[in-house]
Amino acid sequence: MTEELTLRQLRFLTLESQGLTKPYPFGKGKDAVLKALEHLGYLQIDTLSIIERAHHHTLWTRIPDYTTEYLDELVEERKVFEYWFHAASYLPMKNFRFVLPQMLEVKQSKTHYYNADAKVMKYVLDTIRGEGPKKARDFENETKKAGSWWSWKPTKIALERLFLQGDLMISSRNGMQKTYDLTENVLPKSINTTLPTDLEFAEYLVKTYLNAYGFTTVKQITHLKTGELIRKNVDKVLKSMLQEGTIQQVNIENMPSVFVNKNLLEKPLNKTNSSIRILSPFDNSIIHRDRVKQFFDFDYKIECYTPKEKRQYGYFCLPILFGDTFIGRVDCKAHRKEKEFEIIHLHIENTNIDIELWKKPFVKIIKSFATFNGCEHIKLTKVSPSKLTDKIRQLLT
Repeated sequence: MTEELTLRQLRFLTLESQGLTKPYPFGKGKDAVLKALEHLGYLQIDTLSIIERAHHHTLWTRIPDYTTEYLDELVEERKVFEYWFHAASYLPMKNFRFVLPQMLEVKQSKTHYYNADAKVMKYVLDTIRGEGPKKARDFENETKKAGSWWSWKPTKIALERLFLQGDLMISSRNGMQKTYDLTENVLPKSINTTLPTDLEFAEYLVKTYLNAYGFTTVKQITHLKTGELIRKNVDKVLKSMLQEGTIQQVNIENMPSVFVNKNLLEKPLNKTNSSIRILSPFDNSIIHRDRVKQFFDFDYKIECYTPKEKRQYGYFCLPILFGDTFIGRVDCKAHRKEKEFEIIHLHIENTNIDIELWKKPFVKIIKSFATFNGCEHIKLTKVSPSKLTDKIRQLLT
């Protein structure tokens, strides 16, 4: 059975599922952080700090009173852990068993990227077992000892390999400086460590995406998951859920059909809102670029990995979502020592929407975002189209 929905209805459905249509969709404080993470399924960890890192930015977008300490505390409380989803991520501890297949795959692989020396791995494990949690830099000083046969680079590779294969976990971090400990010392005793079957793993992926996005496609579910087996099992799970009536296959005008949580179809799907969201390049809602292009007609690409002369919008442009429409992007930088937040270039691409509708919400959110980045002043450098510059500048001062 299929049902017709408009593209705008699907936009609202997925934005609501992502927590982007209400001021406090997950509540407030640290409890909201755990609730958001368990709902979204994962948070991608970002190493770049041009502005506040992506994992913190993504949470702040949904939890206005968010502080970075909340996430650190949840890691220390063993409610959240780090591993890979489609990239390095924070994950709910309750989902730990679903990373076990990848850990096992790394452990059994002889050609993995982190091809660590077995002797160095043993040394690292023995050191942590005997002396307690260690950072990579704790091993660096060992290279200065006379007669040492290891160096910092092999121990760093060993740490990463031991982490990826599950012998070590990241017990805490300070910025991007990670502390490693034995998994047995980090993983709560109550956590299920039974290896999921291939079908159970497929079911976990399907339900994670449906829960976080409201609707999904097979392409999104199997993103970066290779092999016929995972595709076959995903199809099997979807077919079973269709038969149970928990999901429904939905047609969209001139687009492939999607699978939707049936309980969401019982809610009104034609609501609109006029809020502004400034999203991280790694925000869960836009990380699948082809999905954003298909359903929101927004062609987004992060350009920090693009040579400077080939960049169209800037080094670290952030998508601007107004209601259910992406109206542009803004290239920003937090000059933390000067406590100045620079709008390097504000690009407004959807000029069909009257500036009078979005300028005040935009200025309000950019001021709040500057504060979140530890800045007290905002510097506006460039706006496109340039005719909008004065209107934006007046509100910023």
